[in-house]
Amino acid sequence: MAVPKITHWFRMNDMNVLPPPTAFPVNGSNRETRETPLHFCLDVDGVMTTGEFYYSADGKMMKVFGPDDHDALLLLQPHIGIRFVTGDRKGYQISRRRIVEDMKMSIDLVSTFDRANWIDENLSLSRTIYIGDGIFDGGLFDRVYYAIAPADAFPKTRAKANYVTSCRGGRRAVAEAALHILERFFPETGAELLNLTSGQGEWGG
Repeated sequence: MAVPKITHWFRMNDMNVLPPPTAFPVNGSNRETRETPLHFCLDVDGVMTTGEFYYSADGKMMKVFGPDDHDALLLLQPHIGIRFVTGDRKGYQISRRRIVEDMKMSIDLVSTFDRANWIDENLSLSRTIYIGDGIFDGGLFDRVYYAIAPADAFPKTRAKANYVTSCRGGRRAVAEAALHILERFFPETGAELLNLTSGQGEWGG
């Protein structure tokens, strides 16, 4: 049985209807081999978070991370390597607290402008799925195996994505992307796998 598709297209904060998620064929010369992707690389800010920064007089204090994303990534993790990147130096310790200490996953501090080279050297551009939302991510979308953007990504970046989620950053966009990857690239994983072992994820304790 195939992993069920996301069938609701609502904003989580105001419930305004969004268009259905869109998917486009894998394109580009480095994708013609149709090899299975090996890595899923995620930008943190605007993807795992809403992209908002909470400041006080003491500086950057908080970021908003959303529900379900961690659990969905645990479902995906047996099939593909997962790496997080962020260019936010001032908020790095906040991101690290969530990604490394809570989720037990890896994060690297990588400038947006160095990201293509970093992926090429540490992962593989031709075998990496990347999800990003920012104004400069569109150039990276042209070079990776498969590109995903949240619904509220920068418009020109969103237009270059192979898949655009119906959910916004920090509002289950990563959960939706993870299920999409399972369905598209690992169809042998059925809906019966949509469960976690006791002790895993946000609600597995």
